[in-house]
Amino acid sequence: MRIEVISLFPEMVEQVGRYGMPRVALEREALQLTTRNPRDYADNRYRSVDDRSYGGGPGMVMQAQPMADCIDAARDALADGDRGRPRVVMMSPQGQALTQGLATRLAQEPGLVLVCGRYEGLDERVLASHVDFEVSLGDFVLSGGELAAMVLIDSIARLLPGVLGAQASAQNDSFSQGLLDHPHYSRPLAWRDQPVPEVLMSGDHARIARWRLKQALGQTWLKRPDLLEDLELGSEHKALLQEFISEQHTEG
Repeated sequence: MRIEVISLFPEMVEQVGRYGMPRVALEREALQLTTRNPRDYADNRYRSVDDRSYGGGPGMVMQAQPMADCIDAARDALADGDRGRPRVVMMSPQGQALTQGLATRLAQEPGLVLVCGRYEGLDERVLASHVDFEVSLGDFVLSGGELAAMVLIDSIARLLPGVLGAQASAQNDSFSQGLLDHPHYSRPLAWRDQPVPEVLMSGDHARIARWRLKQALGQTWLKRPDLLEDLELGSEHKALLQEFISEQHTEG
């Protein structure tokens, strides 16, 4: 997969490729990451890309010409025959929420152009003509889109084929099946008088799978009950969840 990031601070974005799964993805050539600075497309001697907002008000706006030309160059660089130009994603607090489902869908794309806004944002005419959709990390505002783009790149990189040591890790992640992940334990067997659950030491894979599913349902019920509202639980899932809830009441 090829990703081009448009940013006034390309060196900042490039750091994401130095660590963790993005680094592995780059080393294994599952991911190609390129940055592009809109200042290089400015048509003035000062390489300025922002100006005052029409109608007044505080802050500056990223101008249409350098941003549009920069996006066009990035799309042309990623154009892939019959698949045409790649999709352009604007990192913005006004966009759709970044979810595991969205990251999974974007990981199927052959290429993406990520646009990092600054100041008061991007000239609306460029948003309308050059951006396919906007993505948000949540209902808050950052200084710019770079951190959001880095998060999106990380979430995509780990889903690319051959990046994770065990592909099942991604399939079992929180949200991948609509539920939060089950608890995990490692050595030692007992820590501060807290033992590892007996079932995990049983060697009975069917019991372990059942316990993990029950815990995933239970953790979702405890921490993110809103997620359960969007799921159609089968009879087995409902029974496991009720079992978890009953255990919580008994322990309480």
